[in-house]
Amino acid sequence: MTESASPVKYLIVGKTGWIANMVAALLKERGESYAFASFRLEQREACERELDTVRPQRVLNCAGVTGRPNVDWCEDHKRETIRSNVVGVLTLADCCAERGIHLTNFATGCIYHYDDGKHRYVSEGGVPFTEDDPPNFTGSYYSRTKAMAEEMLRTAFDNVLTLRLRMPISDDLSPRSFITKISKYERVVNVPNSVTVLTELLPVAISMSERGLTGVYNFTNPGSITHNQVLALYQQYIDPRFTWKNFTLEEQAKILKAGRSNCELDASKLQRDNPGFEIHNAYDAVEGVFRRMQAAMKADAL
Repeated sequence: MTESASPVKYLIVGKTGWIANMVAALLKERGESYAFASFRLEQREACERELDTVRPQRVLNCAGVTGRPNVDWCEDHKRETIRSNVVGVLTLADCCAERGIHLTNFATGCIYHYDDGKHRYVSEGGVPFTEDDPPNFTGSYYSRTKAMAEEMLRTAFDNVLTLRLRMPISDDLSPRSFITKISKYERVVNVPNSVTVLTELLPVAISMSERGLTGVYNFTNPGSITHNQVLALYQQYIDPRFTWKNFTLEEQAKILKAGRSNCELDASKLQRDNPGFEIHNAYDAVEGVFRRMQAAMKADAL
């Protein structure tokens, strides 16, 4: 097997993905060497061949099935969802483990849902979900596969860092950003949720990979923000003519094939293990996104 003369530092899996390309842009800006993987997650032989050829120091997995246009797709494509989100991720983790390579897996926190007890809304006296709370949301097949994979990674692999993202937000109006998504909906629910502001947190992910941290982390900004708060900021900073309508969770359920997770994750472990980073609370972080977007729009208009 031919080996590369100069191994790269990072191999990014998921070359067509939104987050994968944001990670690549960040690494390029920092002058780090990286390459995009050419294999699909479930292709073990191709994965092994590329790991042996590229010889990365670290692997960043940004791949996986979320469904298009949304997770409802997974309800009718269960085998494809399992193949990527369970079999594929475990295959990648195993191939990396055999070679002593650290793997950072960008996962999801959409495995929890508010309940009527301990994990009710924080504003009503509940507490956020920690990394050690067992998943309690099975309303979508997507979330079920993610919970399966996380548990297997947690118990069988000591080379994996699992980062649970929730409702990721970028500094632009990418169609994949949570801001863009809800601004396009005819009606939205108004529920407090954790969010991952990528501009703030992707540098943290790179640092955690470099330091070889492992285990599960809630990869979100502290606290939560409601849909209405996000859209009010959109109205304030982007489009003063923008309006929106609400509906209840019960009304939302009638138009969706799969349920949707709503929860607040406890980000204290993330903050504790990354003292060199300023991680703003959810509302302030999202407002920072809007301020940067507004500034960019003004600069483009000049």
